Amino acid sequence: MNREQRRTDAPVAHSPRVWDYWLGGKDNYAVDRQVGDLLRATYPPVVDLVRSSRRFLARALQHLAGEVGLRQFVDVGPGLPTVDNTHEVVQRVAPGARVVYADNDPVVLAHARVLLQGEGTSYVEADLRDPAGLLDAAARDLDLDRPVGLVLTNVLGHLPDLAEARRSVRDLVAAVAPGSHLVVADGRTDGGGPFDAAVSMWNQAGSQPYVLRTTEQITCFLDGLELLEPGVVQSSLWRPDGPPGRLVEHVGAVGRKPSASA
Repeated sequence: MNREQRRTDAPVAHSPRVWDYWLGGKDNYAVDRQVGDLLRATYPPVVDLVRSSRRFLARALQHLAGEVGLRQFVDVGPGLPTVDNTHEVVQRVAPGARVVYADNDPVVLAHARVLLQGEGTSYVEADLRDPAGLLDAAARDLDLDRPVGLVLTNVLGHLPDLAEARRSVRDLVAAVAPGSHLVVADGRTDGGGPFDAAVSMWNQAGSQPYVLRTTEQITCFLDGLELLEPGVVQSSLWRPDGPPGRLVEHVGAVGRKPSASA
């Protein structure tokens, strides 16, 4: 079975569909639920992790659309549409904001083109490993001479080579205007603990292998940016709007691209 078959055939668990199952959605198959339950048995807080990730993203977007005043966003590898999608969060704050979703997953693309329709929202087929092509596609709807919000949540682990992942992020950031912001979040290794075991299990059973990294390795994706407080932290601790809830192996941060003279 080749990689493309693994990504589209229902008999193989698919990462966005498993996340959809954990979030209570309906766009999943029995194999996704079976694998999702197996992973949850290995790492019980996994549903808390998924929810923490979504809440972190919502808080980061609210800040960028509100206090910072960004009006255009590129969300790379967003997964299946669910509640509080990027365009919904930012357009509640700024109705005129524009959002481009970019993904190369045929399952995600098929759902998104049906469900993510509306003013100021578009979807492009693009690969994070080709930053220039991704931004060329986004530029059909956005003005990249003005600041943008780049969203890379739970996607960099799908680039197993750290140097390649860093290069992709660096090239994306280099091509956007000063004042742009980068939102990064990913699962973090627990040093051979149950989360590592669950991800190893996923890599044997699922369609899209994932690499866990240390906090230091995730931090390197924000090199050259001005980190917004509180820096790189467990995602539930990033500017919480209430009790942070259960702490999980997931970290997030937001960085600002400084001006050339800074």
